Amino acid sequence: MNSGVFPEEVILQILARLPVKSVFRSKCVCTLWYKLCSDKYFVRASCNGLLCCSSIPDKGVYYVINPETREYRLLPKSRERPVTRFYPDGEATLIGLACDLSGQKYNVVLAGNHRCFGQRPEKMFICLVFDSESNKWRKFVSLQDEQFTHMNKNQVVFLNGSLHWLTASCSCVLALDLDGEVWKKIKLPDEVGYGSGNRVYLLDYDGCLSVIQISDASMNIWVLKDYEMGEWNLVDRVSLQCIRGLVPGVFPISQTGEYVFFATYKQVLVYRRNGGVWKEMYSVKGSFPLPLWFSAHAFRRSLFSSLSGIFSSYHG
Repeated sequence: MNSGVFPEEVILQILARLPVKSVFRSKCVCTLWYKLCSDKYFVRASCNGLLCCSSIPDKGVYYVINPETREYRLLPKSRERPVTRFYPDGEATLIGLACDLSGQKYNVVLAGNHRCFGQRPEKMFICLVFDSESNKWRKFVSLQDEQFTHMNKNQVVFLNGSLHWLTASCSCVLALDLDGEVWKKIKLPDEVGYGSGNRVYLLDYDGCLSVIQISDASMNIWVLKDYEMGEWNLVDRVSLQCIRGLVPGVFPISQTGEYVFFATYKQVLVYRRNGGVWKEMYSVKGSFPLPLWFSAHAFRRSLFSSLSGIFSSYHG
């Protein structure tokens, strides 16, 4: 279907301002609209059964969605200038979702280095935090000079009251304590390093922080057993010979003590640690606009619901 007089960027901005229910229906109109509604801007983070989605992030359009209860919430815009405004790719450096099931509340975090138009980013790190209880954003500023790749800024882990991101150098994990509004660094094991054929990913491991290190021939799984002391344990070393043809394009997306889940371009694979068995869980049939490893997010069902009147329901 021809988009007519409107370029794709304009159609995307129109779709971004629709209610979630209408966005889901719009995916059925034509191939182009399905592609735009499935764009990388839409799903940004997940935590305890909730998804944080954005459409035009430099305009401050963010949603929190619970697919299980079919409820969503459009977050109010912050009065602060979006931290994404002067970035070429239109994204905040870091985006995170922290969900407290016991308290039925959550936070959305947008963080990035201050950047004047046409200038390199400064060390001043601006952080905007949305609080679901107050329905307001708050802001605090610190100094950070860490860099993040596109993949590791999207692999955020929430545990111990903090959000965690892997830095581009793979030398440490940057953690944000939401209660104290304090950033801290957690050093990674000396054996973990980016480069020389290694790729490193940050995941949850049954309530503990974990990094998975992948080389051409093997995969190492490290777990932070002592969070306060920063002590890491190597809990598994796995040969990748049986999937060696897929290794360059395989990315871990979730794990438990028993299973590790991976996304490739068009497949979802699962590795069972007890027995060392690999299986295909899902495969895309036909063409797909984006690789699964680019858009796949771990999701855990929950019946989380916010206060009455704040969420709205949608029907797929």
